[in-house]
Amino acid sequence: MRIPHGLRRRGAALGYATIAAVLRRLFALAAVVAGPAFGQEAAYRYFVSGNPEDVRRPVSSGILMAGGGRDVDEAFRWFLRKAGGGDILVLRASGADGYHDYLAKIAPADSVETIVFRAPEASRDEFVLGKIRGAEAIFFAGGDQWNYVRFWKGTPVEKAIHERVRAGVPVGGTSAGLAILGQYSFSAERDTVTSAEALANELDPKIAIESRFLSLPHLGCLITDSHFSRRDRMGRLLVFLKRIAASSECAAVHGLGVDERTAVLVEADGSARVVGDGKIYLVKRAAGDPASREFEVTAAGGALDLARRRAEGETYRLTLGAGTLASSKANGAIY
Repeated sequence: MRIPHGLRRRGAALGYATIAAVLRRLFALAAVVAGPAFGQEAAYRYFVSGNPEDVRRPVSSGILMAGGGRDVDEAFRWFLRKAGGGDILVLRASGADGYHDYLAKIAPADSVETIVFRAPEASRDEFVLGKIRGAEAIFFAGGDQWNYVRFWKGTPVEKAIHERVRAGVPVGGTSAGLAILGQYSFSAERDTVTSAEALANELDPKIAIESRFLSLPHLGCLITDSHFSRRDRMGRLLVFLKRIAASSECAAVHGLGVDERTAVLVEADGSARVVGDGKIYLVKRAAGDPASREFEVTAAGGALDLARRRAEGETYRLTLGAGTLASSKANGAIY
C-alpha cells in the first residue's frame, strides 16, 4: 500500500503499522455505508457517538427488562453504571441511532454505538462481532423480534452475546428486545397475535413460540411480554404458557408481563426491583397439572426475586374459558 505524502512525512512518529490500521478502519467503515451506492444494500448500518476505539472498563452483571413506551431514566442510569463508563452497544434491526442523544444525557460513557442489522450476513461480519466482543453493555432495541431470531439464532452473533454475558457484561432490552430475553419467546414469525385472537383459538398458527435462543441468568423457564396492560396482553400470555407447558422440560414455566414506562432491574443474584410508572405481572399455573386452565398472577411494583420467582404485590387468579378470562378479583378485573 502506498502511504499518502502527508502521512509518509510523519511515518516515523506514528509508525506505518498504525497508519495502515487507521486506513483499514476507514475502509471498513466506508464499506458499511457504501453498499447501496453500488446497487447492493449493506448487511448492516453502524453509528457511533464518542470514542470509536475499544476501551476496557470494569463492569457488573445485570439485566434491564423494559416494557416499551417512554424509556425510564432511572433504569438506564442503573444500566450505564453497571457498564462502568465503557462502550454501550445498541443492537437493532430497524431504525437508526435514536438512543445516542438520550443515553448521552443519562450518564457518561466512552461511546454509544448502534448496529442496525439488515441481512443475516451481518451476523458473521468480523466488524460486527468485534463490536459485540468489545462492548461493556449490550441493549436490544424495539422493533420486530422475529428479525432478531432469524438474523442471530445459531450464528456467531448469538455466541458473542453469550460470551459477553458470561464475562459479566450487563444486557437489556425493550419491547421486541424484551421479548427475546427469556428462555421462551413469542417470536412473531407469522405476525403478531392479540389476546382476543389467542383466546378465541389457542391453536392459532400465529402463536409461534421460540425456545433456547438467548440464555440469560435467572431467565430460564420464563417467557416475557411488553406493553402489557396498555395493549391487553394478559390473555395471550396465558395461552403462551399453556402452549409451552405441553412440551416444556421445565417443572414450571412462568410469564412476566411488563407495563409501558416500566422496567425490571435484575441483579447478579436474581434479586430485582421494578421502576417506572407501571407494574409487572408474574404469572404461573395455579396447579402443577399441564391441563389446568387456572393461573396465579402477582401484580407488583416493588421488589421481586426472579431466582425464586417471587414478587411482592397483589395476588389473584385467572381462569381461561372458551374465548374468555375470568378473574378472582371482586370487581372481575384482569389487571
